[in-house]
Amino acid sequence: MSENPNKLSQFWQELRRRKVIRVISIYAAAAFVILELADIVIPSLGLPDWTLNFIIILLITGFIIAVIFSWIFDIHPGGGIIKTEPVEGAGPGKKQAESGMWKIASYISLAVIAVLIILNVLHLRDRRDASGILDKSIAVLPFQNLSEEEGNEHFVDGLVEDLLNRISVIEELRVISRTSSDMYRERGMKSVPEIARELNVSYIVEGSVQRYGHKARITVQLIDAMHDNHIWAQNYDRDVVDVFHTQSEIVMKIASELNTILTSSQEAQILDNKTRSVEAFEYYQMGRFYWNKRTGEGYRKSIEYFDKAIETDPDYALAYAGKADTYNLMALQGWMDRLEGRDIAVELANRALKLDESLAEAYTVLATLGDFVDFDWEAAEKAFQRALELNPNYSTAHHYYAEHLSIIGKYEEARLHIEKAIELDPLSFIKRYVSVKLYLTRGQVPEALEELSRANELHENNPWIPYKEMDCYWAIKEDEKAFEAFKKYFASDPAYDMETADSIYNESGFKGVLEWKIGIHLLLVEREKNYFTLASYYAMAGRDDEALDWLDRSILNQQGAEMGVRIQFHHLHQDPRFLAILEKMGLDKYPIYGQ
Repeated sequence: MSENPNKLSQFWQELRRRKVIRVISIYAAAAFVILELADIVIPSLGLPDWTLNFIIILLITGFIIAVIFSWIFDIHPGGGIIKTEPVEGAGPGKKQAESGMWKIASYISLAVIAVLIILNVLHLRDRRDASGILDKSIAVLPFQNLSEEEGNEHFVDGLVEDLLNRISVIEELRVISRTSSDMYRERGMKSVPEIARELNVSYIVEGSVQRYGHKARITVQLIDAMHDNHIWAQNYDRDVVDVFHTQSEIVMKIASELNTILTSSQEAQILDNKTRSVEAFEYYQMGRFYWNKRTGEGYRKSIEYFDKAIETDPDYALAYAGKADTYNLMALQGWMDRLEGRDIAVELANRALKLDESLAEAYTVLATLGDFVDFDWEAAEKAFQRALELNPNYSTAHHYYAEHLSIIGKYEEARLHIEKAIELDPLSFIKRYVSVKLYLTRGQVPEALEELSRANELHENNPWIPYKEMDCYWAIKEDEKAFEAFKKYFASDPAYDMETADSIYNESGFKGVLEWKIGIHLLLVEREKNYFTLASYYAMAGRDDEALDWLDRSILNQQGAEMGVRIQFHHLHQDPRFLAILEKMGLDKYPIYGQ
């Protein structure tokens, strides 16, 4: 047994004598440097994915060759390469002469290895410290379209939205909505750290897509925005038909780099490709493009493209959800009959969920209709809860859920969810606008005006701004400012002559202007069916009986879900007729402001 340690000792001495250990240390230092440089240079040069693996194989092969050569050969102190004498030839007391160059190279290599190890340890510690200080928040900026055809812009935008949808299911991450990140499509001279500060995120994903024929090159970079360091970057050269699988790979890599823990459900959602048809995917993206215009014509065009997506892939659940969302907004915004739009939207949303139960978008449509058309508060609550369980980063669900919570008297929770919506979509005008509504619900006019100022910065001269300013100034009895807001809002409407408005205001004040407005509204109400709005103006004018009459008519036409939270009706909260209307809506079991 005592011979084995002796043999190992002899072998170790022989490795040292033949300078194999020194060669290994020098080679390791050189390989370490090469790999570090490759990791930096390969992404910036746009080299293929396999380049780093190829370098590693070369280095491993070179290592084996270097060890063999170092065993057989040596560098003569006088210069040149000689064959190493066997141990017998070296003699028991004979010490082989050493080259000074060997010693210098050995010391340098050990120093290089030590420095690189220290730097990597510090880098890892910095990243751990940063992740401890910063929350795991991320924004995906619009990718550059490097394709020659401009029509590929929608394809590229679609890939970004698909990435966001996959990343958003990771509960551990706070993911900024596309509405906000899209503001940086033309970012000018803004640096990544500047953008990150404005979006309040720790990490940024940026990239580019080049499509040529049936091929596509997707380049992705994950950046530590605080230090402006590239954490990871990679090129994916794939067939276009494999692009959805590539998307899953990218998200899984991002999740790994950010040390997130995925549940089996989240991983399944990330790996789930909503369609296998690139053509259907492109039709869907065109549908969303027109849907985002929020106009009657835009909605009609979006339905055309959603129909094409469904025709191309009848099992494409997202296309059904997109179409459901379109009919939902058309019904709520008055572009079609409210009940007809509700029926179509519900049928489409349920069809989408039958194909894919994991769609937060479809649940949000059902929840919204439950609130604003059906007055089914419990069904809406369940649908919102399911939507946010499936996608905790879905800012639209948080925004509508905040309105739902406000309607049923959970004001503190409502504020939390609208703040979450703003956090996820900080540059969204509509999220700020809903925040204004929630402040007014509780009579917080100064806060509402301050929020309106922020909303105006995001979308200057949006007509909804003066509309809410009018509500604010009416509530605090600043009639002059309320009238100025009234004029701004109705200035472009041919039904309202501003000279007449000025004359009425000078003679009868803002109450007279409201009476004039009611008269014009009555001429149009049966055509436009905006009964709830008319009830609001009657309440502002102090004509409470008429306001209550029109509130009654509103609920018969599935309008007025927000009557319990609108500041115009605060003074009616103790009125028996008002309470009876709330009872008809099923809101009598919930608290309302002021009670």
